Amino acid sequence: MKKAFIKHVAYYLPETVVTNEAIVKDFPEWSVEKITEKVGVNQRHVSAPGETATDLAEKAAVRLFEENNIDPASIDFILLCTQSPDYFLPSSSCLLQTRLGLRQDVGAFDFNLGCSGYIYGLAVAKGLILAGVANNVLLLTAETYNKYLHPKDKGNRTIFGDGASATLVSDDGVAEILDFALGTNGKGANNLIVKSGASRLPEQQNDLTFDKNGNPVSSDYLFMNGAQIFAFTQRNVPQVINEVLDKNHLAKQDIDLFILHQANRYMLDFLRKKMGIPEENFYIHMENVGNTVSTSVPICLVEAHKDNSLRGNVLLCGFGVGYSWGAVVVKMNK
Repeated sequence: MKKAFIKHVAYYLPETVVTNEAIVKDFPEWSVEKITEKVGVNQRHVSAPGETATDLAEKAAVRLFEENNIDPASIDFILLCTQSPDYFLPSSSCLLQTRLGLRQDVGAFDFNLGCSGYIYGLAVAKGLILAGVANNVLLLTAETYNKYLHPKDKGNRTIFGDGASATLVSDDGVAEILDFALGTNGKGANNLIVKSGASRLPEQQNDLTFDKNGNPVSSDYLFMNGAQIFAFTQRNVPQVINEVLDKNHLAKQDIDLFILHQANRYMLDFLRKKMGIPEENFYIHMENVGNTVSTSVPICLVEAHKDNSLRGNVLLCGFGVGYSWGAVVVKMNK
C-alpha cells in the first residue's frame, strides 16, 4: 500500500528583526518584560518594503534544495499556503515554478489558509501522492501578516512574525503521514479578518477608530478579537486532538511530542495544562520568531530535529483564522 512521508523541511525568515525594545519605543506604556511574559516573544522577523510572501517562499525552497541536495527537476507539484499573495491573479505558485526552475509538467496552486494551513497542506500533499498524481510535492507556506498591521496595533505587532517554509512530501522519507482530523466554522470569520481590499470591499474604507483600550479597529488592517479567538481555541483544539488520536487508534500517552501552532505563550501553556500534556512532550519555539502563522509548525519541526526532540509519534495541530483547524500524527522512522 502506497504511503506518504515528510522527507525534508526548511524555513526562511526575513532579515529585518524587530525586538521588544524597538516596540516599547512606540508604546512606552509597555515594558520589554511585559511583552515577553504576555506573549513569550523577544523578537520577530518582519518582511522589508517590497519583500513579498513569494520572495520568502522562494528562499525557503532554495534553502530546502541546497541543504538536502534536492534536484528541482524531481518536483512534481507545488502547493503554496498564503494569505498574502503577490497578486489576485495569477497564483503565486505559478510564479514560483519559473523562479525555482521547475519543470513545466508540474501541477501548482495556492490555497488561502492561515494557522491551520500546514496541516491542510500535508493532507492535500498526501492525497496527491496516494492518488498517483505526484511522487514529490513541494509544500510551501509563506506569510507577511505584518503588512496588514496598523502601526498602533501593539497587541498584534508583539505577536506576529513573517516567514516561510518548504517541505518535501514524498513516497518515502523520515516521517510517515498518518490520518487527519480537520474542521471548519465560518461563523467565526469576523473575529480574525482583513475586510477591505478584495471583491467584497475593494476600496479602502478609511474607517479607523480606537477601542476603549486604545487598540485600532479598521476594515483596512488586520482585526483580531482576542477573547473570541481564545474561546474558539480552548474549545476546538482539545477536541480535534482527541479526534485525531481516535482516528489513529492512539492514546495521549502514545504521543512522544506535541507540536501545536505557536499562537502565543499564554495560549500554549493554557492548552497544555488543559489537556494534561507533560512539558517535556510539548514543543515551544517562538521566542525569537513570533507567531509565523502557517509557518510556525514547520519551524518547530526543523528546530525539534536539531535538538533531537523528534521521535516516535509526533502530533501536529494548527488552528486559527476561518475558523479553521486540523491535526495529524506523523510517525518518525526509527
